Amino acid sequence: MKRRTFIIRGAALSAGCVAIGNIPAWGTDSLLADNASHNVNLSNAFRNPESKYHPFVRWWWNGDKVQKEEIIRELHLLKEAGIGGVEINPIAFPSSGDDLGIKSLTWLSNEWMDMLQVAFDEAKKLDMVCDLIVGSGWPFGAESLPRNERAQVAIIYAETLEGPTTFETSQFNIFDTVDPGVTDPCPSRTFEILSLKLVPEPMSSLNQVIDLSEMRNEKVIKVDIPQGKYVFYALVKVDSFANVINGAPGAAGPILNHMDSNAVRKYLNHMSDTIQKRTGPLSDHLRALFSDSMELEGCNWNEDLPDEFKKRRGYDLMPYLPFTMFKVGRLGAVIDPNYGVTKAGDFAEEIKRVRFDFELTKAELLYERFTKTYLQWCKDLNVKSRAQAYGRGFFPLESSLGYDIPEGESWTTNWLKHRVGEEMSDEDYRRGRGYTMINKYVSSAAHLTGKRVVSCEEMTNTYNVFNITLEQLKIGSDMSIMSGITHSVWHGFNYSPAEAPFPGWVQYGSYYSEKNNWWPYFKYLNEYKARLSSLLQNSDMYTDMAILPANYDMWGEMGVQTDPFPERLNISYTSIIWESINKNGGAADYTTEIIINDSRVKNGKLCYGPKEYGTLFLPEVTSIGISTLQKLHDFVATGGRIFCIEKYPEKSLGLKNWKQRDEQVAELVEKMKKFKDRFILISKPEDNRFLEWYKSLMKEYNLPHYLTIEKPNRFFMQTRHKADDGSEMFFFQNVHKHDSYKTRVSFPKSLARSRYPWVWDPETGNSFRIYLSENSFEIDLGPAETRVIVFSKEKNGAEWKPLPVSGGNVETINNDWEVELRHSRENSIQTFKMFELQDLKETDYVNFTGTAVYRKSINFNKESSNYLNLGKVWGVSELFVNGKSCGVKWYGNRIYNLSGILREGENEIEVHVITSMGNYVKTLTENRTAQRFTMLRTKNQPIQSMGILGPVTIY
Repeated sequence: MKRRTFIIRGAALSAGCVAIGNIPAWGTDSLLADNASHNVNLSNAFRNPESKYHPFVRWWWNGDKVQKEEIIRELHLLKEAGIGGVEINPIAFPSSGDDLGIKSLTWLSNEWMDMLQVAFDEAKKLDMVCDLIVGSGWPFGAESLPRNERAQVAIIYAETLEGPTTFETSQFNIFDTVDPGVTDPCPSRTFEILSLKLVPEPMSSLNQVIDLSEMRNEKVIKVDIPQGKYVFYALVKVDSFANVINGAPGAAGPILNHMDSNAVRKYLNHMSDTIQKRTGPLSDHLRALFSDSMELEGCNWNEDLPDEFKKRRGYDLMPYLPFTMFKVGRLGAVIDPNYGVTKAGDFAEEIKRVRFDFELTKAELLYERFTKTYLQWCKDLNVKSRAQAYGRGFFPLESSLGYDIPEGESWTTNWLKHRVGEEMSDEDYRRGRGYTMINKYVSSAAHLTGKRVVSCEEMTNTYNVFNITLEQLKIGSDMSIMSGITHSVWHGFNYSPAEAPFPGWVQYGSYYSEKNNWWPYFKYLNEYKARLSSLLQNSDMYTDMAILPANYDMWGEMGVQTDPFPERLNISYTSIIWESINKNGGAADYTTEIIINDSRVKNGKLCYGPKEYGTLFLPEVTSIGISTLQKLHDFVATGGRIFCIEKYPEKSLGLKNWKQRDEQVAELVEKMKKFKDRFILISKPEDNRFLEWYKSLMKEYNLPHYLTIEKPNRFFMQTRHKADDGSEMFFFQNVHKHDSYKTRVSFPKSLARSRYPWVWDPETGNSFRIYLSENSFEIDLGPAETRVIVFSKEKNGAEWKPLPVSGGNVETINNDWEVELRHSRENSIQTFKMFELQDLKETDYVNFTGTAVYRKSINFNKESSNYLNLGKVWGVSELFVNGKSCGVKWYGNRIYNLSGILREGENEIEVHVITSMGNYVKTLTENRTAQRFTMLRTKNQPIQSMGILGPVTIY
């Protein structure tokens, strides 16, 4: 198949989208899909994946205390571990750790750029890819930023009063009260009162406002309060309000104003011009420039915002603004949604609509002034743009459309301490998920623009740093595949000199370090991930349904949230819908009003770029743009289907002429209701069991699905991809850490007629022929196991024969093991007899870390004993029989094929189990880094299981 380039039309976000004012054209001149590669021989790429398919690492240059020899040493370490590239990421020095007296280099200094050149040159020698973060930390800025280029925020002060009385306060008190609770306050921040108002409690109209703004410059403010309840308001602007989070020297000062295009371009040009004078064109060294998540600490202001608002929305924002705002804290998060006056009657509705208009205007300015500027800068440099194009104030989907490599996030855990691989709640979309809620937005943007490389900050770890295992990393990153991710960037590898005292320099991450016990086995995970990516990046993910989240309702009701970890959601189950579709054999993307408005309607399909959606879900969407609804009317009129969950849309968007436009919405909805079989109102499940709910819905309405899964399961995930040569690929994952899963899956008949099914093993690169029974196949997955089934033109080959979990002549050998504990940190060896296998955490050796060696002599019958199953193992296991290695198992079932290895009679069995490190690290009470990640605040880590639990069986 020839290379496909999808040119996405400029989507005019105008009156057509939300029926409110004129907005500049959406998108760059054209959005071109730049896929990984085309006409690739899939089987060759899978067997021997190139470096670009291997996981990358975020490489933290801690404190920019970098030196030539150490840069080279670490790149070689990473290459040997199967890493394909590095994202060079200068960051502040960790709050703990011995810096060995090494000086910090200043960002963009000649010495720092010389170290960049060292990294570029050595990576090229090793066939490794380099990306470079813009600035340092997040969001970027610098100590040298002029005051007029620094981020600003508008915040409210509100105090409830009862008159008659005289209220007295001061500028100092107001400023002290509203001082933003940001991560790193800027010492040079300044405050300015924009307006002072007194309003009755409750408030029902702007006509009730008593304007006190003539006193805003007085140091002491005195106000006579009439009889009754009132609320005193101060609207305050804070200039230079926050510093870069974890910025390295030279890029650690105030945050850049992302709403000022001139300031953005000046900052970016200064970075690239300075580096290129020293290193030559960045395009000779870099794949991509990277922008971390847009956690702008609540930045919501620019000097011309009121003028831009009036131009775009058609009315004056400032009389309304204080009453739209909430009390906020770190990252702009709402900490008191009821702060300020109570809004009564129609005024409450007015305020919601003004709040939406404000959030929309802010998102437009951020897109036009930051996103477009950033994309053009990368294009001018001939370097790819890669970004986590989301955060408070950004369009959650559309901002990713233009990036060459859009990026999402997955986490080992978050503040909930949820258990990835052990729970999968339908009541809380966060519990048990490795991927975050933003991933579906990011991957949907990639699908709409034909992009195949969708990277992921994988698996972010700020909590259980020393306890994470390769198995947990696999489970979480496997989940990411279902959310649409095709490439992993591990979070992250700490620049740390070999001579740094244990555990070295640790900023964040899963302790990717040569000092980690499992480091020698890290390559197995990376090779596995590379093989999967070689397929994912050379194919397109199949989706034929779409979900329109009620984000615009959320913007009006509670304002934008901190993505990917919103404080609150108006419709908390939105992501559970696409999960339930997936787990029942289908696939859906997210869509937005902007996308719908720029889609073509053709034969009952919404068509945008390469995607065509014939079914649309509206989960409790209340407010919608007139032109969006008109487009959806055309959609159902030509055969498309819309499922409105719980309610039909009933309101328009924005304030201007809102009652008149609400009537238009009602009229259009009534017209659409005439298509009874295509504009359908359904209820959400009362018991929150969305998986079962969707299965019955699928049956009742014959909803599209490309697989029939006999027994859907919350931990059983799948995706379908199609390659350029016509091969169809299905990725199946059982993401439960402990339980196996078996079900029968039926494939499309058309597929089975034209292609032949194979199992492709991502651990070895080998492929095996399988045979279907009436287009179906039994999927039998052990804990944390993956199965890749490829339908290709190849017909003949060795048949798939999975290792049996059990068999005949079963003998259990749980007793009388000789155990040798080789401590990796204390260079000690302890030996004892384990009369019955048990968790090492339940023994006197709970604080052990290293390699536990289990030995036993067993008399085998060569004819009847071919397999050994270790049962449950906590850690990486390697089996030796008579001194010969039988392979490494690092997740799930630990089954070994001993055919041709056993000898008749006595055989020496030796199992090496490489344990986690957290139990030991927790005992290092004098080690600040150890205590920081195992004991302090919320990080009091539970004791971890270790070793062989069994039952160990031979059969």
